[in-house]
Amino acid sequence: MDPDAARTARESLDLAFHMSKLLDTGLDRHSLSVLITLCDLGLNPEAHAALVKELRREPQLSSLPLTYAVPSSLL
Repeated sequence: MDPDAARTARESLDLAFHMSKLLDTGLDRHSLSVLITLCDLGLNPEAHAALVKELRREPQLSSLPLTYAVPSSLL
């Protein structure tokens, strides 16, 4: 990527991240970058939004104690 294109991409991500923070989306810079890349590849942004909402509703198994995340019969 040429330097001008890299600078433009970085500035665009900075602007999108600033807007994301103002809208209180809870997305970090990396997650936002991934979602933007997927949109650039032609994937449906509405489907992304639905997926992010669904993932936020799911309990975070990684934050639970191991005994809750894995059935005791497997321990």
